[in-house]
Amino acid sequence: MWLSSRPIWADLRQRIILEPVLIIDDDIELCSMLEDYLVRHGFNVSAEHNGELGLHRALTGEFSIVLLDVMLPGLDGFEVLRRLRTSSQVSVLLLTARGEDIDRIVGLEIGADDYLPKPFNPRELLARVRAILRRTAASRSGRSAPSGIKHLSVGGIELDSGARTATCNGVELDLTNVEFELLGALMGAPGQILTREHLTELVLDRRFNPFDRSLDMHVSRLRRKLDDAAQLGDQIKTIRSVGYQLAVPVVHAPQSGSQGPSSRTTHTGHASRES
Repeated sequence: MWLSSRPIWADLRQRIILEPVLIIDDDIELCSMLEDYLVRHGFNVSAEHNGELGLHRALTGEFSIVLLDVMLPGLDGFEVLRRLRTSSQVSVLLLTARGEDIDRIVGLEIGADDYLPKPFNPRELLARVRAILRRTAASRSGRSAPSGIKHLSVGGIELDSGARTATCNGVELDLTNVEFELLGALMGAPGQILTREHLTELVLDRRFNPFDRSLDMHVSRLRRKLDDAAQLGDQIKTIRSVGYQLAVPVVHAPQSGSQGPSSRTTHTGHASRES
């Protein structure tokens, strides 16, 4: 009986729908290495080495995630991301220079889902990609808030996990997937202190690293969006060296004999704000 020399796994791989990934990076050797590595782990990988060409490919809608380098010829990574976000919500993992915090801050501001400083371990890249895709899949399936709650309401903030909408004093919030999950986690435990370790595992779907500031950056963006929407003050409190807490309004009953209206303050615990 004649047997084909073609590996069995190659035939099987054709029958499986592979997750499409686009790499936009001018380092051809790195792209080739990442393509080999990601293909072995079940991804269908394409690469572009120019910002403008990469943007054109990313806008086709055929990719589940884009790995985007900041330093690109032509359009740099920030401009590619900025233009991409005008019409697409495709997931983006930004590849930044190590130690350049400003690159990460700007990238998250523009709309990156996460960032990874170069040089990086391919296994770390794979873990980040899988985590982002899990969050994206959960978002599309309308995953519920903590404890299966569909609707949360705390201090003027309303969150509907089924419709994936959030408002602050009636103003709709334009949140990324990470910001939405973060807000849901905080609203699911109002007034309680949630540690960075817990939030990193719950929201970013990875183990906590004390040198990784991405969670803090996401919190800072969410805090600013809440304040821009309704000027409610510092509702997300930073508990120094511990984590974060969503402040909860507390209504005090008037003292005996007082005819004035009840006063409203905010219960926060011992907290201090960090960026």
